[in-house]
Amino acid sequence: METRKSIQDAIAQFRRHGGVLRTAQALRLGIHPRTLYRMRDSGVLERLSRGLYRLAELPPLSNPDLVTVALKLPQAVVCLVSALAFHELTTQVPHAVDVALRRGSERPRLEYPPLRFFWFSGLAWSEGVETYPLDGVLVRIYNPAKSVADVFKYRAKIGLDVALEALKQYRRHDNFDVSELLHYARICRVEKVIKPYLEVLL
Repeated sequence: METRKSIQDAIAQFRRHGGVLRTAQALRLGIHPRTLYRMRDSGVLERLSRGLYRLAELPPLSNPDLVTVALKLPQAVVCLVSALAFHELTTQVPHAVDVALRRGSERPRLEYPPLRFFWFSGLAWSEGVETYPLDGVLVRIYNPAKSVADVFKYRAKIGLDVALEALKQYRRHDNFDVSELLHYARICRVEKVIKPYLEVLL
């Protein structure tokens, strides 16, 4: 009986917090580790990542990888191919989540989803960050114009073809803004690289 009550209490705590809790949060809220593991083993909870649980009764996540990154790495910003895919500016299917971290920060350890880390500094780190609510979680992602500038900056690693496709797709975007794109291109020091391609499209 006590077990059933503790599970019901734990479910109520999860619901109060949007259905998702880290292990440390759950323990702080008075959920016993044994209760947590029993809920996981009985299918009441699903494990999103190590130490991150979600009520199984909730509708499936539309962006599970991005949501997991936002919950586990709140300071990170989704960038490059993952940001382009989110904004529908690429046909590439990301095999890992591209994540920007502030230069000098430690490389996080996260067993799932697979991640590719990029260290940004100054305005290249802080500008163009937007917050999008996905599945009830606020996810930090670079906006379309900044994402295009970033992929030109990392074209040697990502591929010039990916950068050019992103630029063409962004040109057709409802929010296409040349001055905004060039603003981010200057920050990323790729204005001279982008301009000739941009002039052809305009």
